[in-house]
Amino acid sequence: MKHIYLYIISLLLIACNGVKTDQNEESLSSSFTSKNEVPSDPLLNKGIGPVSSLELSEINATMVTEGEELFKGKCSACHKVKKRYIGPMISGVVNRRSPEWIMNMILNPEEMLEKDAIARELLIEYSSPMANQSLTKEEARKILEYFRTI
Repeated sequence: MKHIYLYIISLLLIACNGVKTDQNEESLSSSFTSKNEVPSDPLLNKGIGPVSSLELSEINATMVTEGEELFKGKCSACHKVKKRYIGPMISGVVNRRSPEWIMNMILNPEEMLEKDAIARELLIEYSSPMANQSLTKEEARKILEYFRTI
């Protein structure tokens, strides 16, 4: 339910601001990044949430299959594999973000959008907050395993 409220508030804020100008976007960007600058290497950023470290091994085919199903059911309304949509494209995300960051974004999007510089930059770019799908750590890990194959 929280993600619906965040989405509605975001839409209202965008609507109240009218058409974005470069000046408005710069102002929004500076207010979001003033707390924490975007790190020079995003693969070193682990994000904010329950996953502080994660050791990846060989790809687990069962987890990939289950992760793909979870992705289709929970994520595909906003994310597409090979193209930008409401949210970023998924293909190659494991080359752009650390595994911990990906899982923390899935599990803890509200706090990530509030405190993580990369998540705030994505919010500015896509103008739509990540919805909290109330997934477990195990489910998020399966989605990450699926991401590793695309």
